Amino acid sequence: MLNRIEATLTQLRPSERKLATYVLDAPREVVDLSMNELAERASVSQPTIARFCQAVGCSGYREFKIRLAQGIAQGVPFVHRDVRPDEPVPGIASKVLDRTIGSLMQVRNNLSPDSIGQAIDLLAGARRIEFYGAGASGIAALDMQHKFFRLGVPAVAYNDPHVYGMSAALLREGDVVVAISNTGRTQDLLEAAQLARTAGASVIAITHSNSPLSRLASVALFADVDEDTDVYSPLTSRIAHLAIGDVLAVGMALRLGERLPAQLARAKEVINRRRTTNDGR
Repeated sequence: MLNRIEATLTQLRPSERKLATYVLDAPREVVDLSMNELAERASVSQPTIARFCQAVGCSGYREFKIRLAQGIAQGVPFVHRDVRPDEPVPGIASKVLDRTIGSLMQVRNNLSPDSIGQAIDLLAGARRIEFYGAGASGIAALDMQHKFFRLGVPAVAYNDPHVYGMSAALLREGDVVVAISNTGRTQDLLEAAQLARTAGASVIAITHSNSPLSRLASVALFADVDEDTDVYSPLTSRIAHLAIGDVLAVGMALRLGERLPAQLARAKEVINRRRTTNDGR
């Protein structure tokens, strides 16, 4: 939570930034304060506190305090260590894996259960689900579509901006788009999300907090991963997006209940028929 607050400082209103600075300076104190007490000590209004909580991805002050307390208590068991140009092989393995594990822990600690629940509700009631992403996010979109179509849900994935732009314009009420972007600032994806909303569809964004895409979305799931584009820095945002997709797929499977085992059995039967019985001996 503290990392997210720091990441959103420049996008906050002046009064919200004042509150954010107070929280960063005394997080343990804030955990024990009521909203009224925090408003007095930080010299801000209660509506400012409510807006600030929403800006950092929380449904309200109660959820904000819970997640702040969790972050303080647990921390992230990970020290940022970048791979050097002259890195030996053992260092490559440990640093890449440490960075990935740390990013997943960061996402786990910051992901809002309320937002996950809202996203699963939308997906469970969807007439059609479309996954959009470009580049590495397009790979994540394909992976999520693969999981969802096996559940018997009408789902497609597009990673061509021209295609998902046209498709978004043809959606209607009851359809759901899952838009994936680490920065949440890719122009083509933003236009597609806006087209989908205008057509009456709902948009679930898997993206960075306080990004333009998160503000366009019906529900935003934040993957605030510290990442740059240096060739020696592994793209851990992709792993975080895949993990969030797994969470949504499992939630959807639970909603399907008794129908799911029969559907999966039929799919597995087809796969088994394509496997050879020759053990090679």
